[in-house]
Amino acid sequence: MNTPLYRPPAEAGSLILQVDEGCPYNRCTFCSMYSEVPYRCLDMDEIRQIVDAERGRSAQRIFLADGDVMRRPFDQLREILELLNDAFPDVARINTYAAGSGILDKSEEELKVFKSLKLHTLYMGIESGDEETLELVCKGETAEQMVEAALRAQAAGLHMSIMVLLGLAGTACSAEHARNTALVLNRMQPRLLSFLRVVPVPGSGFAGQIASGEIEQLSERGVVEELREIIAGLELQKTVLRANHSSNVVPVEARMPRDKATLVDQLDSLVSSGKLDGDSPGHMPLWL
Repeated sequence: MNTPLYRPPAEAGSLILQVDEGCPYNRCTFCSMYSEVPYRCLDMDEIRQIVDAERGRSAQRIFLADGDVMRRPFDQLREILELLNDAFPDVARINTYAAGSGILDKSEEELKVFKSLKLHTLYMGIESGDEETLELVCKGETAEQMVEAALRAQAAGLHMSIMVLLGLAGTACSAEHARNTALVLNRMQPRLLSFLRVVPVPGSGFAGQIASGEIEQLSERGVVEELREIIAGLELQKTVLRANHSSNVVPVEARMPRDKATLVDQLDSLVSSGKLDGDSPGHMPLWL
């Protein structure tokens, strides 16, 4: 299998098993990860071969790739989880990426079955809580759908790790992006929350939107101001918050609500320090 393999930073020490190739939606303008990968669900014979090749090794954490394994029908995913529980008896957590639609395809009772088979954390990129921003970047799901999906998964005992993209709305709708994202996160109450800055990868739809003037990219200072506004609006009860990806202007790690006031003060100080570029995005990585 020679397709790109992506996983969250937190899964660096996990056994990665690629049971799908690509992303079933693959039309978000900001994402180029699977742009040249035709979507394919591996059949169970292929998956058994992959698992058998790893059978016998110690694996307490397993991550299932690719882009939205939760999109699989209930019976297929249950069979995969049963296979992993049999092959890796010491496994404690099985994690995967999940879009809201893949979660909403399952009932709460079905999600509880997954939980009983060691499914633990679902990584869901909501990108924004602002409906207009989601439409602008062709997300394919509404904020309301993603809220419902997160609440259903958490009611079944699963953990949600939510990802937000800073700068996604550009300058025109940054305030709405920040305000509505905070409101959506307050409804979700995720256990884990990550912020990344959107990177206009050459050839991506998002880069084209910037080139055409449809989106005006936020400056380095504007990105930090947007992060500050989202955090100021958060009312989270028990969440680990991170913005320490290489795309971010400033690394942040905090526990909410304990660190909220301190973090807002630190970001205010940075914005007023004059150290941030207010005219351009500043240095950006070549990829997310």
